[in-house]
Amino acid sequence: MPESSPRDPYPRRPPYRAAGGGQRPRSAARPAPRPRADAGEQLGFGGMPEKLFVCTPSKLGAYTDCPRRYRFTYVDRPRPAKGPPWAHTSLGASVHLALRAWYDVPPGRRAPEAMAALLKAGWVTEGYRDAAQERAAYRMALGWLEGYAAGLDPAQDPVGVERTVATTTATLSVQGRADRIDERAGPDGPELVVVDYKTGRTGLDADDARGSTALALYAVAARRTLRRPCTRVELHHLPTGTVAAHTHTDESLARHVRRAEETAADIVAAERAVGGGTDPDEAFPATPGTLCRWCDYRRHCPAGAATPGGEPWEAVERVLREQPA
Repeated sequence: MPESSPRDPYPRRPPYRAAGGGQRPRSAARPAPRPRADAGEQLGFGGMPEKLFVCTPSKLGAYTDCPRRYRFTYVDRPRPAKGPPWAHTSLGASVHLALRAWYDVPPGRRAPEAMAALLKAGWVTEGYRDAAQERAAYRMALGWLEGYAAGLDPAQDPVGVERTVATTTATLSVQGRADRIDERAGPDGPELVVVDYKTGRTGLDADDARGSTALALYAVAARRTLRRPCTRVELHHLPTGTVAAHTHTDESLARHVRRAEETAADIVAAERAVGGGTDPDEAFPATPGTLCRWCDYRRHCPAGAATPGGEPWEAVERVLREQPA
């Protein structure tokens, strides 16, 4: 699942459109919505529980990676302008779109050769240095997809493709779209398996699958939504054709849920601090590091701007150089 376009879990109502396409103007007397930090002051019955924190796994991951980037993405309105599009994001999105479309093809036509048309139909062109690099990236991605498709059973349909799953905890309402959810035989009967496609860094192993709170939340949400056991999570790395997998226990899933709840509590505390007058940069500090090189908001963050920046096409060029001749 591509991480570059997080979905806003607080969707606004579409504007009212009167007959003829007009839009009703906002009443000048209507009070502005109160910020989230004031939620604790709303009238209500004593002892009412806190409102659930609505999120996606990628939203929680954004805060874990860098609270400042989280603020730019989810808190500041208007949102700061992003930098130019990244070629590696376009490449990942293109591959994901082709893999999603694969399961729309009738089983009798699911052959590796079908991937060329699927990739071309969903190819994202943004961020590449020039047409030559884009063509090279297309050929590279097609090779990944054809190799991956050769290992798929064309007659086997997943339980879900880009399937939305959701769950709640004592403090969270989590929703997200899993790249793929399989059903496979387990020791006690059919079980669900969460599959996440990866096109980025190499060297993924079982520790990456085990340590991913996002994958664990997808497993918990899939179990809740589809009412079937789900403990296994897998990272399918298209460039190398490898699978990094982990089978959770109820205890390890519970640890990830607690970790997610702690992250959400930190986010709420930071938002309330800003509502109480704390400097937003202090409430949402930056965590400078290697991720700053690829941050959409780097130019708005002094700490990030002080680190070396990357060209939009640079990561793809590196992958192309690493391809076997």
